[in-house]
Amino acid sequence: MDVRPGMLDFAVNVQGSGPPEWLRERLAARLGALGSYPGEAEEFAARSVVAARHGRAPEEVLLLAGAAEGFAMLPRLSPGLAAVIHPSFTEPELALREAGTPLARVVLPDPYVLDPALVPEAADLVVLGNPTNPTSVLHPAETILALRRPDRVVVVDEAFADAVPDEPESLAAQSLPDVLVLRSLTKTWALAGLRCGYFLGPAPLLERLRHGRAHWPLGALQLEAIAATGDPAAVAESRSRAVRIAADRAAMISRLRELGIAVHEPAHGPFLLIRVPDAELLRKRLAELGVAVRRGDTFPGLDPGHLRLAVRAPAEVDRLIAALHEVGL
Repeated sequence: MDVRPGMLDFAVNVQGSGPPEWLRERLAARLGALGSYPGEAEEFAARSVVAARHGRAPEEVLLLAGAAEGFAMLPRLSPGLAAVIHPSFTEPELALREAGTPLARVVLPDPYVLDPALVPEAADLVVLGNPTNPTSVLHPAETILALRRPDRVVVVDEAFADAVPDEPESLAAQSLPDVLVLRSLTKTWALAGLRCGYFLGPAPLLERLRHGRAHWPLGALQLEAIAATGDPAAVAESRSRAVRIAADRAAMISRLRELGIAVHEPAHGPFLLIRVPDAELLRKRLAELGVAVRRGDTFPGLDPGHLRLAVRAPAEVDRLIAALHEVGL
């Protein structure tokens, strides 16, 4: 909301201003199909591509109009007590609260290491992000799996997992009866305006999430984008992008630390959590210079001294560093 046209954007985690040319061409080629409702065969074809990408069966894939739709579905699991791990993206908690779901906040102290013992034993739904927005912490897969209990469902938001080279801690390829993995195509492929994502999980849980859903929930362009980005060539390109992000992140951390800025590490996502003496003043001063950054105090567990910065290429970081010098940090 703070990003005005023309600003240098370090606030939003989308990589680039739009999808790559080859993806635009595939989407443009489908414009003629907009006069018809997508058929069941198209939906199954897209699900099959996603399933093959993760080594799953098509029945273990639920295509979504963005990860936000997946969060909105969580109350359909009818949890008696939902535990949300923070600091983290706030939309899952919002969806559960608005549905009247009893909720427990599990706030991890700095350095934000996941401890399954902090989660109430009574929680029959646990939601967390990996890597976590905004801390950029990557939790070990075995620690996440230690959250499993009888009659409990674990939901892992892996919206940024494809920004981590080789996705080492992802659970996307593991078929488990009580684990749901949520993926987004928005960030890596710059598709925020199209809303594409999917759930991976056991068919019985996906059916509960699907219950009551509108017919034809995804359009032809969304199905095309999901199928296109699940293609092996696109997956290889995504990995190359992740390697570049890792290099840009390391360089960016070094530049920020040279200014005396505290950067939370280890960091694995396409964003960094920083701490400065007066984050709100700095955010406003940077905005006056045309640079947008994300406030951190809206994330449970973080105080007003935090900001989140998207990882950007060196040329953009040069402009950020120049602005920081200008405001006198």
